[in-house]
Amino acid sequence: MERPSLEFSLPDAHEEGKLYVVDSLNNLNKLNVCPDESQHSLDEEENTGGTAESMAGSNASNQRLFFVTFILTLTVSLALVSFVIFLIFQTRNEVDQISSRLLSEKKNIEELKKLNNIILKHLNQSRIKE
Repeated sequence: MERPSLEFSLPDAHEEGKLYVVDSLNNLNKLNVCPDESQHSLDEEENTGGTAESMAGSNASNQRLFFVTFILTLTVSLALVSFVIFLIFQTRNEVDQISSRLLSEKKNIEELKKLNNIILKHLNQSRIKE
């Protein structure tokens, strides 16, 4: 049993395999990164070489988007902080009202205790007389 001899050049096949793998990865990357509609525009940009202009426009639009988002975030944060401060003042006012009611009720209870003591003394004195 003789083994068949392998008579092909390994370096050439290896190089072709590398090129095939790189080409396949590039195609896969284009499919994953770009949807079908934008693939045509990317191919046109590669052919025309207008990437520098589009990147500058993209950078400016990204800056505008960031600025608008930043201003919107600051506005929402300011509104939330104002609402929290309003709630704190409202809560403080209600607590003050409740505490003043409690103080007045405490005074009423003390007056009722004094009246109760006076009534008890009077009753005790009237029993002693009888």
